[in-house]
Amino acid sequence: MKSAIISFGRYLPRYRIKSAEIAAHWGKDPKTIEGSSGIHEKTVAGKDEDSFTMAFEAAKVALEYSSIKPTEISACFVGSESHPYAVKPTSAMLVQALELDPFSHAADLEFACKAGTAGIQIVDSMVRSGQVQYGLAIGTDRAQARPGDALEYTAAAGAAAFILGPTPNQSKHGSGQEKSTSALCRIEKTLSFTTDTPDFWRSQGEKYPEHAGRFTGEPGYLAHVREALRGILETCSVKPSDVDHLILHMPNAKFPLKIAKEFGFTKEQIQTSFIVPSIGNTYSACSPIGLTYVLEKAKKGEIILMVSYGSGAGSDAFLMTMLRDGSPLPPDKREVVNLSYGEYHALAV
Repeated sequence: MKSAIISFGRYLPRYRIKSAEIAAHWGKDPKTIEGSSGIHEKTVAGKDEDSFTMAFEAAKVALEYSSIKPTEISACFVGSESHPYAVKPTSAMLVQALELDPFSHAADLEFACKAGTAGIQIVDSMVRSGQVQYGLAIGTDRAQARPGDALEYTAAAGAAAFILGPTPNQSKHGSGQEKSTSALCRIEKTLSFTTDTPDFWRSQGEKYPEHAGRFTGEPGYLAHVREALRGILETCSVKPSDVDHLILHMPNAKFPLKIAKEFGFTKEQIQTSFIVPSIGNTYSACSPIGLTYVLEKAKKGEIILMVSYGSGAGSDAFLMTMLRDGSPLPPDKREVVNLSYGEYHALAV
């Protein structure tokens, strides 16, 4: 028995700041900074936006573009490292705000930047086991960065939400025609690779995270993504050339391209999901947001491979198959607002 993504949504704040603007404030060379991270600009949450509000907006889109009633959803798992409350669940607020079934399994998750994909794994397992018919998995973050730190150029904000349910022949609702058009993308296999590798952390009570720069690539991101990617390819007997779309966690523009090249993936296979240069690293929402862009454009029968990464450290890998052609989300009609450093600092602090 397998689960499928039924619908999806994403939310990106309308505020942006250029990497060059941050660099100029700190007296750095903009070309050197952009060349180092590969990020030209990033999203910035507004004063009235947090991980809950962004999760709500992304989930609302997923609900509006599905045939699923909110009361049919009985699981809600929210991954973030910037939950608005230390003790008060974001997931419970969403169950009520979205008018989901109050008899819902709900929990907040935290595993640095892979908490969103951990939520997808949990809901996938609950659907596969028959524990729930439909569930909601969300990755959302208003990422923190100490002013002047390297993370300030990359830490961004956004959310992605996914409604998971049974594959067509397992659905209990509707006619055969409705079944065949409801499920969008089947989750074939998922696995995880985890170690205790302290490359990034935020201690209790601290506002900003710290990071061990020498661990950021190896043995952090590169080692874990490499092992998870190798593991799912071998477990599923899939070659890189079999994959149509590759999605990797994007802390910057260099690391995912390095891994893709190492495994023999082409730029064409990763280009649809490779949105980090224009929005930054949205932490728990990063690879899930990349997935939303792929789900908009992928065609029936195409193979999708996604590998997330969370510092501390671990990676979740997913092999998926499109059951029908994807369709674009509604266009965001809000005007993008480019910020000065002073305006950005007022929002970020």
